[in-house]
Amino acid sequence: MIEAIGLTKSFDDIKAIDHITATIRDNEVFGLIGTNGAGKSTFLKLVSGILKPDGGELLINGKSVFEEESLKETFFYISDDPYYFSNATPDVMMSFYQIMYPGFDVTYYRKLMTAFSLDAARKIATFSKGMKKQLFIILGLASNAKYLLCDETFDGLDPVMRQAVKSLFAEGISERGLTPVIASHNLRELEDICDHVGLLHKGGILFSRDLDDMKLNLHKIQCVLAPGKTLNDLTGLKIVLSEQRGSIYTLTVQGTENEVMDQMRQYETIFFEMVPLTLEEIFISETEVNGYDIKKLVL
Repeated sequence: MIEAIGLTKSFDDIKAIDHITATIRDNEVFGLIGTNGAGKSTFLKLVSGILKPDGGELLINGKSVFEEESLKETFFYISDDPYYFSNATPDVMMSFYQIMYPGFDVTYYRKLMTAFSLDAARKIATFSKGMKKQLFIILGLASNAKYLLCDETFDGLDPVMRQAVKSLFAEGISERGLTPVIASHNLRELEDICDHVGLLHKGGILFSRDLDDMKLNLHKIQCVLAPGKTLNDLTGLKIVLSEQRGSIYTLTVQGTENEVMDQMRQYETIFFEMVPLTLEEIFISETEVNGYDIKKLVL
């Protein structure tokens, strides 16, 4: 388990991380959402021990990441612009990471290199941005590190590759207890993979929630009201957001599924149905309730 307790980090007069307190549980996918400059990369570098906190604590299983050298092999950091040696090939980097990670699985590395059609003898400098991302994802997975820290991992990957990587993450979680931490400015990239999501803004976490908990008490209803009826007639329904297109209302409402359905059956409607909420819609609802405009915080 990763714990940030009152974590702060400044660069001169810029406070990149401002008293963050958060918990990242094992065997789950933690999504860290925020615009460029929100502090996502700084947070991941603190988690990986690259940076030392100015204040607060960053712990993995109760031990300080920066001070405890033995923890370094438990995580693999994939930056937005991965570092590699000059003129290095994938196999050169594989040999390097074998030294750093005692559990490095060479057989799995070669299997994934073949599956992704990457040339292990080609110089990495000649790879495209997407190919470099694929390579370091492969190296991270083959390292057998417990925590995979991903900074804008899906940026530069085409939709097919994104789904392939998500499948590999899911496989790692189920088979060996992998815990991916994924920082992104794009909500849609994390739509179908995250268990828990934190929204980072100006160095602080606005909120951190389990997606299942959020979805249990937030629902989207599409309905057509009977002639002469308006939203004012839907008394008792906790409407967070509403949109009207012609005669069709789209409502985001709070409450359990049974409560919402029971309420809707009491109203005069021509039809109504419950439809799935997207991650973006959940965040819009949550942030607007707390006085923030998600459209200004996340692209």
